[in-house]
Amino acid sequence: MSRLKELLSGLEYQCVRGTEDTEVSEVVYDSRKVTPGCLFICIKGANVDGHDFASQVVSDGAVVLVVQEEIELPKEAEVTVIKVEDTRYAMAFISAAYFGNPAEKLQVIGITGTKGKTTTTYLVKSILEQAGRKVGLIGTIEVIIGDTHIHANNTTPESYLVQQYFRQMVDAGCDTVVMEVSSQGLMLHRTQGFVFDFGIFTNIEPDHIGPNEHKDFEDYMACKGMLFQQCKVGIVNKDDKHWEQITAGHTCKLETYGIETDADLKAENLQLISGGGRLGVSFEVKGLMDFPVEIATPGRFSVYNALTAIAICRHFGVTKEAVQKALLQAKVKGRIELVKVSDDFTLMIDYAHNAMALESLLSTLKEYKPHRLVCVFGCGGNRSKLRRYEMGEVSGKMADLTIITSDNPRFEEPQAIIDDIKIGIAKTDGKYVEICDRKEAIAYAIEHGEPGDIIVLAGKGHEDYQEIKGVKYPMDERDLIRDILTGR
Repeated sequence: MSRLKELLSGLEYQCVRGTEDTEVSEVVYDSRKVTPGCLFICIKGANVDGHDFASQVVSDGAVVLVVQEEIELPKEAEVTVIKVEDTRYAMAFISAAYFGNPAEKLQVIGITGTKGKTTTTYLVKSILEQAGRKVGLIGTIEVIIGDTHIHANNTTPESYLVQQYFRQMVDAGCDTVVMEVSSQGLMLHRTQGFVFDFGIFTNIEPDHIGPNEHKDFEDYMACKGMLFQQCKVGIVNKDDKHWEQITAGHTCKLETYGIETDADLKAENLQLISGGGRLGVSFEVKGLMDFPVEIATPGRFSVYNALTAIAICRHFGVTKEAVQKALLQAKVKGRIELVKVSDDFTLMIDYAHNAMALESLLSTLKEYKPHRLVCVFGCGGNRSKLRRYEMGEVSGKMADLTIITSDNPRFEEPQAIIDDIKIGIAKTDGKYVEICDRKEAIAYAIEHGEPGDIIVLAGKGHEDYQEIKGVKYPMDERDLIRDILTGR
């Protein structure tokens, strides 16, 4: 049991009914999970407003309500009502107190940016574990606590879950946590209630702008910038032209990294490496650290990801040797993930599932001057047709051969989606074949692979299912490749 007064420490509030000495059994923000003796937080969501359930949760046993608006309750109801300015903000502090402020026992690293968050979190985890630290991770793909992997629904979970995960990490013996911090997460106060030891900004491009996200690019940037008022040390990519806007009003100590600009930590003398079915880059780290690095993933954005990780891990006293070893070994599921199928050609899996990501990936791979660039992809059903036209056009323009196949058709017919992709390809003179079954499409790509080819399986990435007519069927591209190679 917790005393209400202790849960509210660190918050400005008004007790408009009842007493702050109320004992609380647990903290709940979903009306379906109310239990006798609990504190219920009324959250205003995009579709549902918790304030509408006030009477119901009291009759179900809630003894405290935290609200930001007036609510109607029966006079005889025995309940304490706490009024705050913003219940989402309050939830972060209440949750932190409820779980015993676990962030105080962890070094907390938060990474924000349009691209590179996921890969960088795994790189940081890998490097710090090489140096003997025990690292938890919260990200787009999953939450990792020791040997436990929990599937993620949001890049940055609700503040209650963040604090619950921190608590579980401390209990499991973790000393560090690295997490992806989305602009939505910052905007909705999911990362309040604690201070980040390190806040990192990778880059920003117009994205996530729409009715349920950010009203415009300025709003998107302002939300990203909130991280630098919630951390002790800020580490930013100085090559991004918006970095000064992002860090305006920062309250932290700032450090910079980059390739182009005169940053505190720099990557110089980039050299592409290829051969034997592998692709990578070597470069030299200069400035705050000084040593050579080789990474086993292709392209300039891979250098940025590695440099970001080095800029963070420098603060943990990691040796150059540990950094070099970890960067060479680190793999991120579904992010330019090389899968060895032949010494003659290279095959990789990547999550690129929109035109911007696909163009970035294919242009990176073209720098390696492949014999042919082969792109295998489909598009999700019940999503924008524009995405299909654009991806078709990008692949038609940049790949030497496109193999159009199925992704997650959802409630649409796979062939109808393929026909939409062909409208985009028709704007180019790109060669293509269409093979509706994804496993057959991958088999075709492997069986027709020529020496020096680079084959990309785009769009599914880390996903291990295919969604058809409301059912998620198991489908992991790594398993499909294994089956194809076994049957050859």
